[in-house]
Amino acid sequence: MKDITIDPSTMKLELDIMEIPSTCVLVICDGKAKLRELPPHGEYKIVTHQGKVKRMRREEGEEF
Repeated sequence: MKDITIDPSTMKLELDIMEIPSTCVLVICDGKAKLRELPPHGEYKIVTHQGKVKRMRREEGEEF
């Protein structure tokens, strides 16, 4: 898990794609950005409330 900093003066976000996981999700809401690596098997649920991100939940699974 990694919180990404958005420059408040420009409201721009810069990412070096060589430093982030090869499979990930980036969620931006209200000037905040969060980067999460995706699990090899499972789901990542993004829960919203009144148009804003409320929660990010990771549910992992395994093939049987």
